[in-house]
Amino acid sequence: MPYVIGVDIGATNLRVVISDEDGKFLASGSERTVKEGTGLSVSAQIGRMIHSLLSKAKISVDEIKSIGIGSIGPLDLKEGAIINTPNLPFPYIPLVSPLKEAFNKPVYLINDCTAAVVGEKHFGAGRGLENLVYVTISTGIGGGAYVDGHLLIGKDGNAAEVGHMVVDPQGRLICGCGKRGHWEAYCSGTGIPKLVKMILEERRATGYSEGMKSHLIAYDPDKIDAKTFFDTVRLRDSLALEILDFIGRYNAIGMANLINAYDPSLITLGGSVVLNNEEYILPYIMKYVKDYAINRIPEIKVTPLKGDIVLYGAVAIALGLEEIKPPRP
Repeated sequence: MPYVIGVDIGATNLRVVISDEDGKFLASGSERTVKEGTGLSVSAQIGRMIHSLLSKAKISVDEIKSIGIGSIGPLDLKEGAIINTPNLPFPYIPLVSPLKEAFNKPVYLINDCTAAVVGEKHFGAGRGLENLVYVTISTGIGGGAYVDGHLLIGKDGNAAEVGHMVVDPQGRLICGCGKRGHWEAYCSGTGIPKLVKMILEERRATGYSEGMKSHLIAYDPDKIDAKTFFDTVRLRDSLALEILDFIGRYNAIGMANLINAYDPSLITLGGSVVLNNEEYILPYIMKYVKDYAINRIPEIKVTPLKGDIVLYGAVAIALGLEEIKPPRP
């Protein structure tokens, strides 16, 4: 029986699985994504994790058919590399060549959210659908899309960098990529603390916060992270709920952009911000998306594949369930 390797490269975590030809995970491992050394440190980490899993599963390298990788971007598919990502400290991270050389197997690389939508189509809620979008709201925001059965990839592999759509034309917050007003800058795991800090500073500057009964207003803005924010939401903190409404509207604008651009039958959501706070994300999207979308609103729900969705997509690609064609100029 042939086996394949699936790899999910995230800004925070790196995950690897061995799968059989039915998409059943036989062994898996997860580590914090390396941030020391050079770009080659990432492929070296993947190689080490693969060898460890093969040993654990008692499977030889000869029994591996191929390796599929879903990775944070931006990507250069011709080079088989990550380039200038805002979420890792390396300007150039080669992946395909080092892993091909190390294992002598075909290596397929696509954007992690493109991999995720492939996973959704072949193993999740998107089976049988021709028009499908997946969105992750995590450390960053990304997406993947099928339109009329065609997987959107783009000339460099970055066709669905949806987190860098503009949701605030005033550009009050700067995204990790350096540009202003992007969806990711306001609603991602790294963006939410920036939004909270901006609003707290505005409130304090105007004196609006004086006498306000809020747990959030008492925090040091520089020490608030996304978890802290959602903890205050769970306390029904008045200011936190007000900011949550802002986040919900920005998320709805982003979703409406996708509905208007791709006209999907289904949008599925994943990523740590969604999966850990589903009750505070999805209802606000549904509340506001109709204010911005001209196309018929599709079904919008959380992915049933949860945190494994990118791995399922990487496995599907490695199994050849989705053909990844070479990029064109």
